Amino acid sequence: MLDKIDKRVRAERFTQRLSRAMQEAHLNQSALARAVGVDRSTISQLLKGTDARLPNAHVVGACAQALGVSADWLLSLSDRPESAADLMSNALTLTEAPRALVDERIYEWHREAAGYKIRHVPAALPDMLKTRAMLEWEYSPHLGRTARQAINASEDRLNWMRSTQSDYEICMPLYELDCFAHGTGYYEGLPLQTRLDQIDRFLTLADQLYPRLRIYLFDAQRLYSAPVTIFGPLLCVFYAGGHYLAFRDRDRIETFTTHFDTLVREARFTARDLPDHLHAYRTALTDPSVSEPPLA
Repeated sequence: MLDKIDKRVRAERFTQRLSRAMQEAHLNQSALARAVGVDRSTISQLLKGTDARLPNAHVVGACAQALGVSADWLLSLSDRPESAADLMSNALTLTEAPRALVDERIYEWHREAAGYKIRHVPAALPDMLKTRAMLEWEYSPHLGRTARQAINASEDRLNWMRSTQSDYEICMPLYELDCFAHGTGYYEGLPLQTRLDQIDRFLTLADQLYPRLRIYLFDAQRLYSAPVTIFGPLLCVFYAGGHYLAFRDRDRIETFTTHFDTLVREARFTARDLPDHLHAYRTALTDPSVSEPPLA
């Protein structure tokens, strides 16, 4: 919320902001007067700022429209010069999403957030942590040759994470890992050896990249989360299957960051617990006499 401003200060700011907007729009007094529908002397008087009075709402609105700024900004009611439509357009975007996370847009978002913590709830298992065999099983039937792009993209993402200064937190529902380990549901038909190799891959990366990479497992019977990635304080992106829904509004980003932090805080298995849990799955899959790891 902006502080209350003395009317004389507000009038001075109006003059300053009107002059700045005219310069940026490359409009002189005559051109602005024609666009607003007033005499040139009216614009000249506004730019002199000789008294504490502000122009009427019609003139302020017409100036704002002609200059491509918001009336609230001209009147010091906002610190953002963009119009409401521009603010909404920048705050929320909808873009197409491929079947696998292979597009350059995802990579651009990661690079933009370099140095910030990235929080991620994947739609399934995290692509960048998958083995080649896992990616080929998952994407080849749908993508054909494009499956190679998915593999290369996941490797690029992993290499990026190794080289950047960003921390990466991943939260997954516990049942997702359980279905994967047993080859049920979405993972039905996934060969046992592919599952074992993928578990080994998780163990290797969790060891190599900890603490910059931290993976948590939450109980979906207690908590729910849609697939989402939060790029520091910059961007929040939801994956909706065929599209990405991206927010840049700070309040919304903070809301979903709090949601993610709740998943971490309430996780059934923390990043420190994950290796033991993965080992338990591996042992149970290779030795039927060993009991299954708990789901909750």
